[in-house]
Amino acid sequence: MKIGVDYYPEHWDINNIKSDINLMRKTGVKLVRLAEFAWCRLEPAEGVYDFKWLDDAIELFGENDIQIVLGTPTCTPPLWLYEKYPYAIQVDKNGNRSFTGIRGHRCFNSPSMRKFTNLIVEKMTKHYANSKVVIGWQIDNELEANNCCCEHCSNKFREWLKNKYGTLETMNKEHGNVVWSGEYTSWEQVKPPLGGSPHLNPSYLLDFDRYAADSTVEYVKFQLEIIRRNCPKHFVTTNTWFPYYIPNFHKTFKELDFVSYDNYPTTKVIDNKDSLHSHAFHCDLMRGIKRQNFWIMEQLSGPLGCWMPMTRTTKPGMIKGYSFQAIAHGADTVVHFRWRNATIGAEMFWHGLIDHSNVPGRRFNEFAELCNDVNKISAELRDSVIKNEVAILYSSEQEYAFKIQPQVQNMYYLEQLQLFHQSLLRLGVGADIIDWSEDLSSYKIVIAPTLYITNETVTKNLYSFVKAGGTLILTNRTGVKYPNNTCVMKPLPGDFAECAGIVVTEYDPLGEDKLTVKSYNNKTYECTQWCDLIEPTTAKVIATYNDDFFKGTAAVTVNNYKSGKVYYLGTVFSRDYYYDLMSQILKDNNIKYYTELEDDIELSVRENDNGKYLFIFNNSNKLKTFKAKSKYRSIINDTVYGQTFELKPYGTDVLKECK
Repeated sequence: MKIGVDYYPEHWDINNIKSDINLMRKTGVKLVRLAEFAWCRLEPAEGVYDFKWLDDAIELFGENDIQIVLGTPTCTPPLWLYEKYPYAIQVDKNGNRSFTGIRGHRCFNSPSMRKFTNLIVEKMTKHYANSKVVIGWQIDNELEANNCCCEHCSNKFREWLKNKYGTLETMNKEHGNVVWSGEYTSWEQVKPPLGGSPHLNPSYLLDFDRYAADSTVEYVKFQLEIIRRNCPKHFVTTNTWFPYYIPNFHKTFKELDFVSYDNYPTTKVIDNKDSLHSHAFHCDLMRGIKRQNFWIMEQLSGPLGCWMPMTRTTKPGMIKGYSFQAIAHGADTVVHFRWRNATIGAEMFWHGLIDHSNVPGRRFNEFAELCNDVNKISAELRDSVIKNEVAILYSSEQEYAFKIQPQVQNMYYLEQLQLFHQSLLRLGVGADIIDWSEDLSSYKIVIAPTLYITNETVTKNLYSFVKAGGTLILTNRTGVKYPNNTCVMKPLPGDFAECAGIVVTEYDPLGEDKLTVKSYNNKTYECTQWCDLIEPTTAKVIATYNDDFFKGTAAVTVNNYKSGKVYYLGTVFSRDYYYDLMSQILKDNNIKYYTELEDDIELSVRENDNGKYLFIFNNSNKLKTFKAKSKYRSIINDTVYGQTFELKPYGTDVLKECK
């Protein structure tokens, strides 16, 4: 378990570098990431390589016992490459090539980009293969799904479609291209979605999104093969985030050693109790990609700004608290972006740990405290993992399909998952957010929100889970589409009607309107966005609509199916409903939860051969009281707490139960 920083020796003179490294050592920094944007310094002219400046920096880090992760610099090719090989630049959906002078505007499929990517990665990996300081590699930087529409990508897209469908006739049928006379008569007619029209065929658009994600995966594999061949002892990862063009996380990381995530929680104080602001969700999703611990490759260090106005600064406790939040949810290493504010370039106001003054201040002092605490407990927590009995299913298929055809105003796929995740946080219960096709046998409860796109494998898997005694939670917009993004012609929820014990007779897309629902416990809850009007076949009604022409119609049901249970939620509720429902479901499944956990107190458990460790985090700017189930000892400060104690704003601790 380590704390590190992102650092850019190409931005600073040697005196800065020496003093920075000396301070890093004193502070307890164990690792730095270097060089992910430094191609123009590593290869200042075609075929001319200069690694001395980087060698000198790496040598200094090594002398101070600080390990190195190197980034392949392919996110930012040098200008000489674009000038000589302009077809290496991406083409947007309007058919225009991107302008140079920014980052991330290279085409993954350009032969010239592939050629020079191969050369620079070969040179770097061979050069540092035997380094005693370099321990691993980050491929590129914040890779998105490849939405380039250049000639090379057009050809790749056609080949992808040919491999999937074989013939134009099959593709025309699967896409339903007869609509609006859209049937193709030659493969040359097939192009990327130029123009970006929202009226294009949804089946075709979903396939382009799948191709774009696969194209990124193929580019990762291209670099991975070089690194593995030349540096077999080094780990390989890449850093990801949640861009508009979200990659397929599970495919992208399948052959990499672990997931790395760039984590920038909000610095704004959130007082709205219905807010879904906690980045614990993102961390759990990252851990779920490979169902193993992960890294944070960029972590919040101060206010954000550059191409947008600056955000609020980090409040006292945020730097340490958000880092421990990530560790609590499975991060084994947290690397802060960045050591010092840049004085040059576009990111001058994307703040680091040290401001432009070059005088360490409040944020840096808090970071130093974080380093000290993590270094103190690292050995005791070595090889600790998270084991949960609840899973939430995630699928990039749903994310893509929801963006292609938004179902109703302000209804977003990820938020449907977050609503359940937030309720579990409030109950002090952990959840794994895993790919929808994963094995479910280790879980008692599986939450599968909005299975809008369905497939036979996932459906069979969920039926098997319920038959074996599991509890499954389904929601509205389930069973709507086949894998080819065409509508299922049967009553909703389609293939899940049998296990859910219901049919949806009609639906009302509420959007921003609000109605109420009366539950079996005689409590009334607010609902919004969507209303499925449910007719039970074998299910029991546990909530009904309280307004509009469908007053009294079932809104939520539960069905006993084989040895398990299936819940179906026909609408989207305010946060309290999920809290009350999940409390009952957890109780029925003998999963321990907290009944008196204050809002914004977040708990997570990591365990190893030394025992179980309770991470506690106050994700608010208010003093909070934690009522524990037994006495605990802090492994950070060796304090023994009673069963009730206070946490400062953004306060955090790691506890072990007293015997």
